[in-house]
Amino acid sequence: MIDYYSTLGVAKTASQDEIKRAFRKLASQHHPDKGGDTARFQEIQAAYDTLGDSAKRQQYDNPRPQFNNFNHAGGPQFDFDTIFNVFGAQFGQRQQRQQPAVSRANLTITLADVATGGKRTIGIGASTVEIEIPAGINDGDNVQYRGIGPHGSDLVITYRIAPSPTWQRQGSNLLTEHAVNIWDLILGSETIVKDLLGNEITILVPKGTQPGAKLRLRGRGLPGRTGPGDMLVQIQAVIPSDIPQDLLDMIEQKRTITT
Repeated sequence: MIDYYSTLGVAKTASQDEIKRAFRKLASQHHPDKGGDTARFQEIQAAYDTLGDSAKRQQYDNPRPQFNNFNHAGGPQFDFDTIFNVFGAQFGQRQQRQQPAVSRANLTITLADVATGGKRTIGIGASTVEIEIPAGINDGDNVQYRGIGPHGSDLVITYRIAPSPTWQRQGSNLLTEHAVNIWDLILGSETIVKDLLGNEITILVPKGTQPGAKLRLRGRGLPGRTGPGDMLVQIQAVIPSDIPQDLLDMIEQKRTITT
């Protein structure tokens, strides 16, 4: 019989916590994803599957005796322990099929992460793993990463997108507000805005642009299924506080004429 205690490097009197700590340390050292030997990792996993479960450990420490005598009717020998192990293994396999090994975690990211995607190292339990954030992912999306969870399980991450104080997501489009002097709206001008990643863009504000109007910058939004979305700049008017009196008189005169 394989000495599972030796496999984990613990004494037979070790507590369940000591067994768990030993397993985590060895699993981290020998996991195939970290360049470890697959056969060695499987030995460690098998040892922990038995010793990490109190009931299985008790059965391992006190194996059932084998009965090898003929029965009274002179029939053949039966190894009851073998029969028990065969049916126990089949039952265990059914349980494994019914309860697939999946670990779950939530991860909050920013809209900038949505725009760029890329690799991220995160902590899962006592270890760290590297994942790839899909560009253009939506809030609440689940992504399954094969075999990188605890004990080699699949890891399912639910992505949450942190709210932005300056950007509103509309599918793959992004909406932001930009303040422009009212004289520039009346006469037309150029102004500088920044995209989601902080890049400066010079845009033209057409003559007579109304407050609340949206200027569209194509392809400056988030990644989408059919290509990148657009960046929408909603214009907010800024009225100066130091308007000359003669200009106010002209505006008043103009208002009187139009009404």
